[in-house]
Parts: sequence; structure tokens; C-alpha cells
Amino acid sequence: MELFESLKQKISGKNISIVFPEGDDVRVLGAASRLAKDGLINPVVLGTKDSVEKVAKDAGIDLNGVQVLDYLNQPQSEIDAMVSAIVERRKGKTDEAKAREWLKDPNYFGTTLVYMDKIDGMVSGANHPTSDTVRPALQIIKTKPGIKLISGSFLLIRDDLRYLYADAGINMDLDAEGVADVAVTSAEFAKLFDIDPKVALLSFSTKGSAKGDMVTKMQTATKLAQEKAPDIPIDGELQFDAAIVPSVAEKKAPGSKVAGHANVFIFPDLNAGNISYKITQRLGGFQALGPLLQGLNKPVNDLSRGTSEDDIYKVAIITAVEAL
Repeated sequence: MELFESLKQKISGKNISIVFPEGDDVRVLGAASRLAKDGLINPVVLGTKDSVEKVAKDAGIDLNGVQVLDYLNQPQSEIDAMVSAIVERRKGKTDEAKAREWLKDPNYFGTTLVYMDKIDGMVSGANHPTSDTVRPALQIIKTKPGIKLISGSFLLIRDDLRYLYADAGINMDLDAEGVADVAVTSAEFAKLFDIDPKVALLSFSTKGSAKGDMVTKMQTATKLAQEKAPDIPIDGELQFDAAIVPSVAEKKAPGSKVAGHANVFIFPDLNAGNISYKITQRLGGFQALGPLLQGLNKPVNDLSRGTSEDDIYKVAIITAVEAL
């Protein structure tokens, strides 16, 4: 079964709600309209009723089934409850005045709705840099127990091929322990997409063919990841050709359970990850969805500012699946 048909079946009838802070973006409204029409989720868009309806009318978008929430004009009792939730969650790091200021920002408002379980998940980033989505999530939702950091993965899809790339959106240059954490988190995350994870930690070296600090980092990260998740096939350090081409793998990494068949790719730093996913997307003809935020207590996902309506539609479906 095609991936998104499978994901749609998982969320259909589950009454999952997703908030979109960028309610004045035509791509967001188009995606929200489709999601409501298809009966997949209950979309909530943030913005003033007049501005949202104008964008929709100008684009011929049907808002039937889409809830428009004017976050700047909510009942005082609702705002007070949200402020209290933020102050309690922040444990003295954020006072009441700061919390009220935060709630004037749609990303903070949407994140707080998710934290308070009023909404099941959030999708943002069509008009904001990644930091505007990630910062509120880290401050209010925070990471899952036992996970020290969040990371950004991209789901790459073309025909029946699907791969996960990480970290390609959040952390600039992790140490070996951080890379290992990303590898294990990504392997678990990949299972959401019916990917049986085979995790390759990538380098310009394969099994000691080159030397240097960058190589050592990925070698150490591989060992740590294997210790953290002994039941998951994880190997490194591998060059990309050794990771994905069976004939190359036989020469460069014979006996590896991952080499030649990898489908989850872990990069040594953000430069490598971000450049690689964009090359795969633009030259390889893959659809790239993300950065999908891994490791959070509740589902929040980011969008590229070059995103399309179809991308937003699919990332919302992924977010709803995470909410299950």
C-alpha cells in the first residue's frame, strides 16, 4: 500500500486535531481545507477571521470544517489558564508577564494548546524560520524522558522508495554521543513510515579507509548507538556509496548488516545533512518532508519556507500519526 494511504487509514476517524499558526498563508489554508474535506483531521488555523477568510476567498478555498481561532482575541479566562500552564511548566524561568507576551506569538500560542492537550499536534514554518517553531517547543513541550536533544529528520519519498535523513535541520555539530542519540531516535521514528530501519552513520571514510577527528567521531558514535540499541541494525562509519550500493558494500564493508541496504542516514553535521537532503530532493526527484522534529514530548513539526500545499498536507498527516 502507498505510504500515505496507509497513514490516512491509521488516523481516519480518530478525531485528531492539528493547529496551524500561519492561518494567513494560502498554502496552509489549502492544505487545511483538503484535510477537513478528506475527513482526516480537525484543522485549526490561527489568525483573525477577516484576514483568514479574505485569503481563502481570494484563492477560492473552502473553509468548511476548518476552525479559525483568533488567538489575539480569546476570553480572558482562557488566556489566564494558558499563562498559568506556561509559568508552571517553566518552573520560575518565565514569569506571568513574559508568558502573556509569548501568547501574542502564534507559534507560542499553538505550542501551548498542544502542551495543554487542547490540540493534538502543531505544524508551522511555512513563513517562519525553523528556530521560531523549535524554540517554543523546547521551552514548553520539552523532550521525551531519557532524550537529551531534539533532532530534525527529513522523509525522502520517490515512487516506492523512502529514506530518512538526520540530523538535517536542527543541530549544527553534535559530538559522538549526540550523533548516537540521533541515530537511535531516527531508527524508532522511521518505523512510523513502515521503514524497517537499517541505519548508516555516514562519513567520507568507510571502516577506517581515512583518518581524522571527523572519522573518529562517527566511529565512536556508531559504537555508542549500537550499545544503546543492540536490536537495531546500525553500522558506520560508511561512505554513502558503501551504505546504499550492494556491489560497493561488498568491497568496502563486507559482512555488514547495513552496508548496501541502508534506509536511515545519519550525517556528521548539519552542513552535510542539509546539503544532502536538498541534493536528493532537487536532483534526485524525491519529495522531501520536514524537518520533522524527533524527540519531543508531543508532536510539533516544522516546514521549509519553500513548502507546497501538498507538503503541508502530508506533514499534517505525519503529525497526526505521531499523535496516536
